[in-house]
Amino acid sequence: MNQRERLLSLANIPELKRRLFYLFLGLAIYRFSIHIPTPGINSEAFLEFFQKMGGTLLGFLDIFSGGALSRFSVCALGVMPYISASIIMQLMTVVFPTLKEYYKEGPEGRRKIAYYTRYLTVLICLIQGFGISIGLEKMVSPSGVPIVADPGWSFRIMTTLSLTAGTLFLVWLGEQMTEHGIGNGISLIIFSGIVAGIFPAISRTLKFVGTGEFSLFSLLLILLLLFGILAFTCFMELSQRRIPIYYAKRQIGRQVVGGQTSYLPLKINSAGVIPPIFASSVLMFPATVASFIPLTFFQNFSQWLNPSGVLYNLIFAGLIIFFCYFYTAVIFNPKEVAENLKKWGGFIPGIRPGRSTEEFLEKVMVRITFIGALYIAFICVLPNFLVYNLNLPFYFGGTSLLIVVGVALDLVGHIEAHLLTRQYETFIKHTKLKVR
Repeated sequence: MNQRERLLSLANIPELKRRLFYLFLGLAIYRFSIHIPTPGINSEAFLEFFQKMGGTLLGFLDIFSGGALSRFSVCALGVMPYISASIIMQLMTVVFPTLKEYYKEGPEGRRKIAYYTRYLTVLICLIQGFGISIGLEKMVSPSGVPIVADPGWSFRIMTTLSLTAGTLFLVWLGEQMTEHGIGNGISLIIFSGIVAGIFPAISRTLKFVGTGEFSLFSLLLILLLLFGILAFTCFMELSQRRIPIYYAKRQIGRQVVGGQTSYLPLKINSAGVIPPIFASSVLMFPATVASFIPLTFFQNFSQWLNPSGVLYNLIFAGLIIFFCYFYTAVIFNPKEVAENLKKWGGFIPGIRPGRSTEEFLEKVMVRITFIGALYIAFICVLPNFLVYNLNLPFYFGGTSLLIVVGVALDLVGHIEAHLLTRQYETFIKHTKLKVR
């Protein structure tokens, strides 16, 4: 089936059309919600302040909020508090065995974890919102206009509740997109926010060429470099280590089953886009609050965690490598895979079933995860130096690029899975008709 036939077949699958409709509806609602202003904020004064400070941490934060931070809408915090809460809950499974048991209970246990994650999200939002509201009261625009016209406890409470409500709404919207749409709703919300800013970023880059800040040769060189990084990212995201699996023949009743050869695909980047998102969220949480508190120590701390600094990139790369191993350990269990292979009569050539298979799989995953972790760290950190040294827009950063590619490939994979399911259903129907 060629690409044109695949696109035409989308119109023949009612379930897929319905899911795509919910997906685009959810994204449209999200893009509309980022324009709802937070009460008590002088939008023009804040925008003037943001344009002055947008080349630092605030500009980086604005990417993940889809432009909501520059407008300081009720969705200014985005979904990052929820991601921070998810990280904390997954880390707590190592400390509290009860939470680890919830993960093993299946859907019911995951619902309990999601329940606790939402409450932790509320707590994080309240802390961030309150810290930001205090900082905004003492800020003025470059022209001297106060950002908050009527400071006080009423403003602090209203701002904190508004930002908390905006984040919880986005979390709810993302869950609805996951359940009724296609793909992971939270990732798609971040994806849409980044994509929405790509075209304005390209327009600004072209203006740099028109004003003489960039030469045409430099622009072509940058485009070739970005294309190379994009191609390398796609190649690594689709790369996998295939381990051959042989199934021994066995007799069940009068039938002889088994004797087949298959393979176990292990992705080089099993964690996907989760590590850079988690790492960004961990760094953004203290830096966001510190940047809005007008004290010397907190302002210096915010500057230390500036995305253009060496310290930020070193910590960022270290967190990415850590979360690659951590999240891979969460989603891939070598012991469970080895037990399932032994149960169904499968074995790896040259490896004894059971404990030896588990140790072999664990050793392979450690090695390929190291390659995947270095790849993600390289993709996310290297473009940052290009962004700050060449004054490119933030949207060309490595984290943004990796998220866009990873989420897009995941979305395409879900659509192809629906198309494949449709083909199987059509094949079964035709088979039944022929039998009759």
